[in-house]
Amino acid sequence: MTACTLCPVACNADREVAAGRCGVKGLTVAKYYLHPFEEPPISHKNGSGTVFFGGCSLRCVFCQNYELSRAQRGKAVTPQGLADIFRELEGMGADNINLVTPDHVSDLIVQALTLYRPNIPVVYNSSGYCKSDAVERVFPHVDVFLPDFKFFSPALAKRYTGREDYFEYASRALPLMAQKPMQWSEDGKLLSGIIVRHLVLPCCSGDSLKVLDFLKDVLPENVPLSIMRQYTPMGDYARYPELCRRVTRREYERVVDHALALGFTALFTQDEESANSAYTPSWDF
Repeated sequence: MTACTLCPVACNADREVAAGRCGVKGLTVAKYYLHPFEEPPISHKNGSGTVFFGGCSLRCVFCQNYELSRAQRGKAVTPQGLADIFRELEGMGADNINLVTPDHVSDLIVQALTLYRPNIPVVYNSSGYCKSDAVERVFPHVDVFLPDFKFFSPALAKRYTGREDYFEYASRALPLMAQKPMQWSEDGKLLSGIIVRHLVLPCCSGDSLKVLDFLKDVLPENVPLSIMRQYTPMGDYARYPELCRRVTRREYERVVDHALALGFTALFTQDEESANSAYTPSWDF
């Protein structure tokens, strides 16, 4: 943490004294609770024990958790404090521990999981923009990977995140995550494995098709794919006129139809009502 290179940005900040490109020094948590709005095998019956970390090294302009990714929210915690949160969520009946936006604090999360390993699955809910060596370090401590795969095009990635190397890193990290064996409980909870998410954006369905083509080539056949329709104009979108509207039915169905044509059989989709700011959590800290 004194010369931080945890994420692909590798800003070399001394995060013991100042924030890195991610916007935070150490660990900050903006909310933790039983979250009912993940994919069914993740939320399952009681809800996913979700921990929202402050800061983000990717900082998408369309981020649905804009205040969080810009480190405007969050309370500082130690690895021991995070381990206590895991224990508390487990006591509340959480179906898993869901680590949201963990890549820029992955080593500190490993410290917390070393202090206390929950007796429920640990979910690594990533932007996909992460280094392969970081995935290898967290791999023994994580049961389920829940990565986004956002862009195929470097130009789109640069426009919306400032990081044109998104595909370069995500395409290497994803096959490592996919090495987790798929295991399910009898009542349909994901105990081990991976679900890959892709958010369809306005005017970007052509890039979505290329993402799906890539995923079909690298993922095992039994890996579920979640095609999200939940994009809601938020964040910094006013500077990007193409993002000032929701995804149309035609755009979304084009992507879903392509996934079906490619042979994806384990597919999660969303209806039009999912594009609603009501699903964005209110932050506690």
